[in-house]
Amino acid sequence: MERRQFLKGAAVGGVAAAAASGLAAPAIAQGNITWRMVTTWPRNFPGLGVGAQRLADRITAASGGRLTVQVFSAGELVPALQSLDAVIDGTAEMSHGAAYYWQNKSQGLSFFTGVPYGMTSRELAAWVRYMGGQELWDEIYDQFGLQGFLSGDTGTQAGGWFRNELTSLADLQGLRFRTPGLGGRVWEQLGATVTNMAGGEIFPALQAGTLDAAEFVGPYNDLALGFHQIAKNYYFPSFNEPGLATELVVDKAKFQALPEDLQAIVRDCSQAEYDQVASDFYANNPRALQTLVNDHGVQVRYFPEEILEAGAVAAKEIIQSLLDSDNELTARVTQSYVDALAIVRTSTEQNDARFIAAREKYFNL
Repeated sequence: MERRQFLKGAAVGGVAAAAASGLAAPAIAQGNITWRMVTTWPRNFPGLGVGAQRLADRITAASGGRLTVQVFSAGELVPALQSLDAVIDGTAEMSHGAAYYWQNKSQGLSFFTGVPYGMTSRELAAWVRYMGGQELWDEIYDQFGLQGFLSGDTGTQAGGWFRNELTSLADLQGLRFRTPGLGGRVWEQLGATVTNMAGGEIFPALQAGTLDAAEFVGPYNDLALGFHQIAKNYYFPSFNEPGLATELVVDKAKFQALPEDLQAIVRDCSQAEYDQVASDFYANNPRALQTLVNDHGVQVRYFPEEILEAGAVAAKEIIQSLLDSDNELTARVTQSYVDALAIVRTSTEQNDARFIAAREKYFNL
């Protein structure tokens, strides 16, 4: 999908949503409830924006309309990176985004999206669902009257788009790079000047030259956003986002006031969408990458070992600083994550990684 085609569709969606906004106030009629979901994604955005809309539709359908969810994409009701605050201040009942966008509220939130050299998406789901992660996430969001759920899974992300080929750490000095979360802190330690911005703002910044490089998700999203029109060096894989998760955040008091079956519908639909988004990305990332390479001359590259090693050293230092944090809750979240990673990585490395290496070496049809 070309950038202008995607943006044209997003603009049409935005106009339609704006026209409907007069009906957007929470409503209760004959026992039916309408909630507003604000997102950090453009309307109809592959994988993520589509996933947010599909989650809203799932909840609406599964509840038989008793809980109807209206979606307001980035900029339609509030700016993309103000979506969590919109739930806190009551402008909306739900937010769909990524927890590491809110690390200014709590460093612990970064662990529920993507951690440099940390968990894959399957490992993250294991920690959240079965190893105490959800309970710690609840503690963080309790401070703001919120409840968070995993709602999407992009898998291991791409490392990013760079105007020039990277040959050594020296190439990163002063590089103006868009990347969020703890990964952003890693790149800062490697010498880059890091900024975060919403997905829809990245292309104009690259085009204007205020960014030298950017990472967002992977080929499926990046093709739609048109990064290949500015930069041709596409690096894989991301060592700072090995298994990114999106989140659905709800107003906790309003959520707990729902009947138990509606609460279960919100929880279960979020879990179903976590898996659905993963399948979407697995199916469409490789196809989008073929288009980028074959039709647009993109060069697929891999980070030099010097950068990978330095990134790992920086990641360890940052995680250790969070283990030693004066914020007791952040320290506990970090310790729980580190302890869980030590366990779940054994399965990934002893089973999955060895199988994939053997398949790549011996099995081609």
